[in-house]
Amino acid sequence: MALFGTDGVRGVANVDLTAELAVDLAVAAAHVLADLGEFAGHRPKAIVGQDSRASGEFLEAAVCSGLASAGIDVYRVGVLPTPAIAYLVASTGADLGVMISASHNPMPDNGIKFFARGGGKLDDALEAKIEARLGEPWSRPTGKEVGRIIVDDQARETYLKHLLSTIKTDFNGLKVVVDCANGAASFVAPEMLKRAGAQVVAISATPNGLNINDNCGSTHLESLIATVKQEKADIGIAHDGDADRVLAVDHEGNVVDGDYILGILSSHTELPTKTVVGTVMTNLGLIRALETSGISFVATPVGDRYVLEEMVAGGHTLGGEQSGHIIMRKYANTGDGLLTALHLISQMAQSGKSLKELASFMVRYPQLLINVSDVAKDKLAENQRIKAAVQEAETKLGSKGRVLLRKSGTEPLVRVMIEAEDPVMAQELAESLAALVKSELAL
Repeated sequence: MALFGTDGVRGVANVDLTAELAVDLAVAAAHVLADLGEFAGHRPKAIVGQDSRASGEFLEAAVCSGLASAGIDVYRVGVLPTPAIAYLVASTGADLGVMISASHNPMPDNGIKFFARGGGKLDDALEAKIEARLGEPWSRPTGKEVGRIIVDDQARETYLKHLLSTIKTDFNGLKVVVDCANGAASFVAPEMLKRAGAQVVAISATPNGLNINDNCGSTHLESLIATVKQEKADIGIAHDGDADRVLAVDHEGNVVDGDYILGILSSHTELPTKTVVGTVMTNLGLIRALETSGISFVATPVGDRYVLEEMVAGGHTLGGEQSGHIIMRKYANTGDGLLTALHLISQMAQSGKSLKELASFMVRYPQLLINVSDVAKDKLAENQRIKAAVQEAETKLGSKGRVLLRKSGTEPLVRVMIEAEDPVMAQELAESLAALVKSELAL
């Protein structure tokens, strides 16, 4: 089984993802990039950050140790969003970045994400090379050739200034509730919004190492919705644990997901190629609304790295996922929840419209997603009974819907998605396919 998933290496910290593995991964990553000539002619430099999980403390120490032992100078930036690491790698000319986070996963999990020079995530080929070189014999540097570990206490301010430099709008008069998921956004998002001029109410912004994503953030919107209504706020913003994604709530408590956000930004953002990049999970309602506006749509596999690859290949500047990973390539090489929130609120301020009004451009197709757990997800593609059932469902839906079955890249489950104009049909087909997957792929 491949070590790398859709977004780096993840697992239960200290069980699947151990300190020993973290050291080995850091060393292997250094060697792979060095072999490609990335470090040629200068002393290599790495940026290392983490989210607020308790396990991030020992994993960060392990990663820093591995990199330094391989001769790389390591700049520790502490608890910061994943997109901050990507930005700092690019802006400082670093050769490598490492983020220790499991994003929206539960607190016991953790993960290690790598960034190459320029702040981009590593592609599949590079990840395979890193995995292939785990545990290989190597010549260790000594004396002055070993790497140093330096604390960078200015990184947070550098990132904040970058975010605010991307807008010219004053948020004065707007009241914003921001749910920081007790994660990395806690130390940046409220301050960013205050500096932009908004009246800010921050919730789930007191991380203690154990409460990240615990009934809060972008995967649990109940508290945000209640607070927006209670505070009579103009908008609610929800981040996940490492703040690379964002979901929004309008003043009435209606959820505005990544598809809506993509559509809103497409109407107010320069699109040189007149194209938006999404994934196979993007709602048909957005695709048809974009077509009405003369904007093309390109779908990729799920994962913001695949969205970015397509954006770079086609010269596109806006893309993202329904889950709230939005890439504004003019400003960032990865999904950035804080950057996206800033520009979404900026559109409200510039237009004088509510978020509900801005989101009215699109009629969402009913989309039903069922997660089927405890199954042999790697056998999905080869199961003929499931294939036949999918084809039958597609025939029933015709042009009025679609079917998607895929294995999760980060969790042990299969996702069954049905999208249809008729919600009753969507429910029936999704439940039928989910039951079949459960029976056919049972462990």
